[in-house]
Amino acid sequence: MGYAPRAMSEHRAAIRWKNPNPGPDFLKGKYSREHTWTFDGGLTVPASPAPSVVPAPWSNAAHVDPEEAFVASIASCHFLTFVFVASRRGFQVDAYEDDAVGEMKKNERGVPWVARVVLSPSVTYGAEKRPSRDQEAELHHLAHEQCFIANSVKTEIIVSGR
Repeated sequence: MGYAPRAMSEHRAAIRWKNPNPGPDFLKGKYSREHTWTFDGGLTVPASPAPSVVPAPWSNAAHVDPEEAFVASIASCHFLTFVFVASRRGFQVDAYEDDAVGEMKKNERGVPWVARVVLSPSVTYGAEKRPSRDQEAELHHLAHEQCFIANSVKTEIIVSGR
């Protein structure tokens, strides 16, 4: 009998969709894919497939798509871990910006996937103590190594300087 570790925590998201125009067009792929994500804290976010995956009018570019959310979760986790690591090393972070980009490719079976996410963080430090380039690179390395999301995916994650 194997050991099954207990979950440290659970994170929930509820997905809700209802076909606004039920009928025979559904079988022809003519239906809205707009839906909502509701998170355990109560926030509801409008979601849709990316227009590059499902063209309008069956998608909505103004809504968050799963690929954007995936990129954002990686970038957000790196940010949160970086700020934590920097604080533990005595560096005060006053601002952090990142324009992260996810790259879709086809895998060996021809199935599209988010193969790479490039993070481009720009960090502003306060107080007297500032990291050298090597120290900042080490902070990003430690953040990447400790990020829960980075440890959960096979996507290549690159941290590039701006």
